Amino acid sequence: MKNTNFKLFRNSLLLVLILLINYSCERDLSDDATNATYPKTAEIFTDTPVAMGSNFYFPYGPDALNPIGSKFDAWTVDTEVSYKGNASMRFDVPNANDPQGNYAGGIFKVDGSGRDLTGYDALTFWAKASQGVTVGEIGFGEDFFPNKYITTIKNVSIGTNWKKIIIPIPDASKLVQEKGMLRYSAGTQGTNGSGYTFWIDELKFEKLGTIGQPRPSIANGVNKIISSFIGVTIPITDLKETFNMPSGLDQAVFPAAAYFVFRSSDPNVATVDQTGKIRVVGTGSTVITANIGGTLSATNEFVGGLNTIDSITVNSLGTFSLPPVPTRDPNKVLSIFSDSYTNVPVAYYNGFWTPGSTTGSADFSVNGNNFLNYTTFNYVGIATSNPTLNATTMTNIHFDMYIPNSVPANFSFLISIEDWGPNQVDNGGDDTRQQIFVTASQVQANTWISIDAPFTLVNKNNIGLIIMENINGSSLSNFYMDNIYFFKP
Repeated sequence: MKNTNFKLFRNSLLLVLILLINYSCERDLSDDATNATYPKTAEIFTDTPVAMGSNFYFPYGPDALNPIGSKFDAWTVDTEVSYKGNASMRFDVPNANDPQGNYAGGIFKVDGSGRDLTGYDALTFWAKASQGVTVGEIGFGEDFFPNKYITTIKNVSIGTNWKKIIIPIPDASKLVQEKGMLRYSAGTQGTNGSGYTFWIDELKFEKLGTIGQPRPSIANGVNKIISSFIGVTIPITDLKETFNMPSGLDQAVFPAAAYFVFRSSDPNVATVDQTGKIRVVGTGSTVITANIGGTLSATNEFVGGLNTIDSITVNSLGTFSLPPVPTRDPNKVLSIFSDSYTNVPVAYYNGFWTPGSTTGSADFSVNGNNFLNYTTFNYVGIATSNPTLNATTMTNIHFDMYIPNSVPANFSFLISIEDWGPNQVDNGGDDTRQQIFVTASQVQANTWISIDAPFTLVNKNNIGLIIMENINGSSLSNFYMDNIYFFKP
């Protein structure tokens, strides 16, 4: 009897121990899952890269707009110059004609799981340059995929003395596992093509607590009105948030769409997704607004956060008519802009030259078909200068044009085609130009007009620019373009 009781006691004790061990294991796993976090390391570079891993710098490569790409070795660690400590990050911006890269640009990406930046409100660093320069873009959040939370400031003024730069974070709660620590792009547009050097030191995230008055916007601070059609996709391209800085001055920050929550007042007319694309689905009118830091309720209202100071009203006019689909042999076409052909490299479709140009762009797509839309038009340039286009065998030029609403009574339109000559430089002394005039009798409103004109330039092997402009007092302000190409029979 004594042995039996002892066995029962021993078995009961073992059972209790097993249950306690199992409970403890389950509790530990549950706690671990709940409390799992990523490093909150603030520093990116002090005297050396901090917790970045072994493979963290990625220069920008070539693309359609820049077939050369950025200079691969533009970034180094400089042990001779520093704001604090013994070293700094050195960026050598090359001359514009450097064959190894005509600008400096790239990203610094954590080689690992990323960082928790939710406790900070800004990326900060100290910077100076070999001469007074304006660096095109500096920011964070770019990791090449998915680039979800890119944040950038533009035209950053850097002088020859050390200066602290502050880049506010639009919504730190989003940055739970961020890998993109720094992005930059620096060219020589402001130095007439001459290279220079700038340095960055003490690069880190901070909680300053002195950044105030955030004002998010999606339309440059105005209530924008767009006329559109069913099937059109309109990207929201003017996302911005303005902050009042410790200096008392305002700083504009350009955040990715993922920071925003978007709302359409009438989803039966148009919807808007989290990438900031408006899709027109019906006829009527709707107002697009956005919010940073809040949510969208089941009743389609913003809850919490900051509403944008502006809006986009979309007036859908119904079904959109497409231009005729080109049928010419692709082997006999050099396409500038068309979904029917492979386009040649184009530097830009809207040069927005200053001073003088007022032309804006509201380009859109309809069920996958892309269109150029020039607004507040006076003149515009399309540059085929990367590299210049050899169109020697081409005999004609074609374009499709659509003028919505009405054709101005004083309509007069000019297309100029420029060959930049052997030196391939605009206004380099050896340029030639052909002019094509379009009169009011050749166009009509609310329909696609196809125009073919002879391409008669003597020299055609260095085409660098196509210019479209109002002439003779013409007041054309808004039109669409498609299927711009050179061709031969």
